Amino acid sequence: MTASNLISTKKELESTYRITYMSLLAGKLCPQYVVKEIRAREQMHLQKQKILDSELVTSALMLKPDSQVSRFRSSYREKTDSGTIFALITRRRYLNRAKERERAFGEEKENCCFYLEKDAELHADGDSADQAWTVSVHAFSDLTYTSPIVFLYLLKECYIYGTCKATKKFRALQQQVHQALCNSPQPGPATFVVQCLYALPIFESYSEGFSHLIISALRRYLKAVNTSADSSEEKKITTRLFLDIVRGTVDHDEKIVVKMLEVFDITLADIETSIHRLKIQSELNTAKTFVEEYIFSLLEKQSYFSAVSLLEHFSIRQSGESFILQMIQNKQFKAAEKWATFMGKSMLCLLVQAYADRNMLKNAYETIKQNNLQQDFPDVYQKCKESSLKRLAEKACWDVAERKTHGDKQLLEYLVYLAMEAGYSEKVDELCDRYSLEGFLKPIEPEAGFLHNRFLHLKELAVEDIIWVDEVDGLCNATCHIEGCKVVGLDCEWKPNYEKGSKPNKVSIMQIASDKKAFVLDLIKLFKDVPDVLDNCLTRILQSPRILKLGYNFQCDIKQLAHSYGELECFKHYEMLLDIQNVFREPRGGLSGLAQKILGAGLNKTRRNSNWEQRPLTPNQLEYAALDAVVLIHIFHHIGNHSQPTNLPEGNDKIEWKSYIVSHMGNPKKKYKKRTGFQKKAKQSELDNH
Repeated sequence: MTASNLISTKKELESTYRITYMSLLAGKLCPQYVVKEIRAREQMHLQKQKILDSELVTSALMLKPDSQVSRFRSSYREKTDSGTIFALITRRRYLNRAKERERAFGEEKENCCFYLEKDAELHADGDSADQAWTVSVHAFSDLTYTSPIVFLYLLKECYIYGTCKATKKFRALQQQVHQALCNSPQPGPATFVVQCLYALPIFESYSEGFSHLIISALRRYLKAVNTSADSSEEKKITTRLFLDIVRGTVDHDEKIVVKMLEVFDITLADIETSIHRLKIQSELNTAKTFVEEYIFSLLEKQSYFSAVSLLEHFSIRQSGESFILQMIQNKQFKAAEKWATFMGKSMLCLLVQAYADRNMLKNAYETIKQNNLQQDFPDVYQKCKESSLKRLAEKACWDVAERKTHGDKQLLEYLVYLAMEAGYSEKVDELCDRYSLEGFLKPIEPEAGFLHNRFLHLKELAVEDIIWVDEVDGLCNATCHIEGCKVVGLDCEWKPNYEKGSKPNKVSIMQIASDKKAFVLDLIKLFKDVPDVLDNCLTRILQSPRILKLGYNFQCDIKQLAHSYGELECFKHYEMLLDIQNVFREPRGGLSGLAQKILGAGLNKTRRNSNWEQRPLTPNQLEYAALDAVVLIHIFHHIGNHSQPTNLPEGNDKIEWKSYIVSHMGNPKKKYKKRTGFQKKAKQSELDNH
């Protein structure tokens, strides 16, 4: 880019800025004293115009592509996640070339201080062109002569032309603004941000988001440099901004106000000083009454959290009981807890009692635990713990519930009662033996006539053996046996994870069952000891076109396997896979409900969320794991031998299960589709043999 292009583009932008300033001078968008300050800075900026243009032209380096380009590629080429926008280059014809520059220079970097642009110079004959590289300075690299309006305009252009999602753009821009605040904004970073906040309302829909962005960037900057605001002058302009927001002169959301006051540490004394300096005529002649009136307006709008934040910031203590009950009634629980914590123990006790009276035991439990109120509410605390155990038991998370007791005898006894109520006799015996609990009767077995309460057992399905596989010989023997089968059932189990935000655990075991045998593969140990053998054996099974593999909602298992063992090739491709769930599309009850309808008895799911990483697995866990794979074969044989299974809805006169077989599945992250047309015909003769 030539010097003339740089200057003409710059003048074009300045013309736009002058129109903006004329609007400001009209007094409709910004207080007059802020307009004067911005105009004064702009005059200084224009006086430095020629010097700045000269510096930009001087810094433009013309380099041949085959000389020092590689050094500048790694050192000076810059681009942001949020879009490519550079100093003085805002016309769309340059922005449209951003992607070409990105491809030319490869990976992204963080600091947008420079960029390289490739130009072509035609020879006189017009037959060929020489390429040259220009290094230009980004506007954010030096904010000494950049006004807040110019800064915000460029920020807006970054956001508009960004191609990423909004959250990613916000984070990238926040990082850029944080770094830009280190580049000498005048008269200082904090004051510069306040001036931006004054100007932001003219950006309309971008105002709130950009306000959060620059305030959070300033907060990061102040923490990084371990310093406070610029000076007392910065506090003065921030306080004036707060007063203008309260009086309606400047429009900002209350969340912005709270953030601003916290970051700049504005006190009632600062507000009092500004009120007297500006000679604000109001009946509210003190800072406290001024702030209280604003907080009252927030309460009328039910902005409770912002109101509580301001009360806490200014250490204003209101009469609490009616206020806290009002917040609970309006379901503003976070605000109520914040307010009670600020007010002290008596208010916290009132909050806990209010939660208990409304049977909001989870809220009561968290408040008691966080504020060490166990001795003040022993009965409520115990009731909260029991409620938590009951929720876990209802989800069949017995092992997690047991850990939650922390060996407390009273809670363990309550857990035993829950297991008895669920008919989980094995868990009752297990808990009683482990913790020496006495005086419990065994659960009453359901009457045989009530088939809806009866569960399937392996002996009813004529399974001869459950084989645990955790070493090479056993794996090879299992593979040879399975390769001799036409139909097998597949299932997987992994340890449940109940921590929010944490990654799911690895798949622990894989069950592969034939008519008579069920193999339970210890994937964790086999992958650790013999990954190559495991990969080879499972490839022979999962990718065999001669073995029909049955699963139920196996798409979930496929994703989990690929996530857990991405290094193995066996989980990246499947042949002849039939998901029974797709055949029936049972709306409720899952595999247990389907077994109930077809085989007359369901599956006991009380062990579903066990700790599948413990070794050895209990006999009950092994039976549960094997049963999930074996029952698939029996359901398949039933639909293969009957035109319409018992108890199925009308309209399923003929179940076309063959059309749901998946013959190829390259990407486990993409939802597979059933075969159609010629794919069905190509496999028809082979399927008939099954």
